Amino acid sequence: MNLEMELNKDSAIDFTEGISNLITGIKKDYSKWTDWSEGIERFNNGIDIKTGRKYTKVICGNSVWGFIANSDGILKGIPYFKGDVFMAAGWAAPAKHVRGSIFDTNQNWFLWTGPNYRV
Repeated sequence: MNLEMELNKDSAIDFTEGISNLITGIKKDYSKWTDWSEGIERFNNGIDIKTGRKYTKVICGNSVWGFIANSDGILKGIPYFKGDVFMAAGWAAPAKHVRGSIFDTNQNWFLWTGPNYRV
């Protein structure tokens, strides 16, 4: 059994459902941070995704929230798997290390501002 199957064997969700759960989690975290209803609505309407060749970019307003790997690969010598989430190094590229996975049921690895730093 390869490593990806070992890590995701308990995952019963697919890629699009995982992205949907992530976006829902981002919206929930923002609504916990503020109670300004107009701001919450504006934030929720400003979340968008753009699918590229290697990564799916999550955009919040005018900035990149993070990147999601579309398939397995290697980034700067470090292997990653489909569904792994990266911080944004800039508008067009992810940072080096994986910060979480969209297939993870535990959603404490991100905030509405972006994936957490490595611990």
